[in-house]
Amino acid sequence: MKSRLSALLLGLFVDTSVSFVPRIDPRRSVTYLESNEDAILECKTFDTQELLKQNLLRLAASYDRGFGASNKAREEANQIIQDLERCNTEQQASRGMDGTGRSPLRGTWRMIWTTASDVLILAASPVAAPGAIYQVFEPPLVTNVIDFLPRVQAIFPIGPSTVLRANVQTRAAIRPENSNRVGLVFEKVNFQPLQLFGQSIDVFPPLGFDLPKLPGTSDASSGPGYFVVTYLDADLLIIRQNAPGGLFALIKVDSTDV
Repeated sequence: MKSRLSALLLGLFVDTSVSFVPRIDPRRSVTYLESNEDAILECKTFDTQELLKQNLLRLAASYDRGFGASNKAREEANQIIQDLERCNTEQQASRGMDGTGRSPLRGTWRMIWTTASDVLILAASPVAAPGAIYQVFEPPLVTNVIDFLPRVQAIFPIGPSTVLRANVQTRAAIRPENSNRVGLVFEKVNFQPLQLFGQSIDVFPPLGFDLPKLPGTSDASSGPGYFVVTYLDADLLIIRQNAPGGLFALIKVDSTDV
């Protein structure tokens, strides 16, 4: 897995000797697929998905996962993601998410890009800045993990670090109306300090509370909370969430270790 991600980050050249070549904008090295028919052919005959992922990783690194993105950068990322979605071959991403079988989503995924307003607003805090953000799939549980750093540490990153971690636990269910849709019910939130001035303090128990169950929101198989998997392979996951909307691109990692 690590070698594949390294290849994504370092691969700058594309073999154009094949008979079908995608249209590439030379100013940005972004591949655009002309139509659905082109997408089907191109995904089978050309390493387009790897090129698209390379460019998404470049944008993610340049614009802090979307937190510092310009309108132009968001447009470029959206185009790349739409083209990846047209290459998606996973049509049963929700299988096993009820805990009754092997799930293709199982594991730890770290966010590299988002357009979700409920996440982007985290960067507006004058006190804390968002660090790494993960989704941990342990069916039927899905835990959103968000690390927070003191704002002064984000401005002056050299030196011992302080990290506070928030865990938002949800319970998942398969949605019968769409085999790539996963229903969610929010269950609880906890906060735990992980580091203080570079020293590990994760021995302290987390402070948490259960989230209230509002009418009509307690059933993950039919309630309003869900996300749809629009692209999935061994390295990359793209999901689009229901209200408040927005998408997430995440890469597979080994753990949430700081």
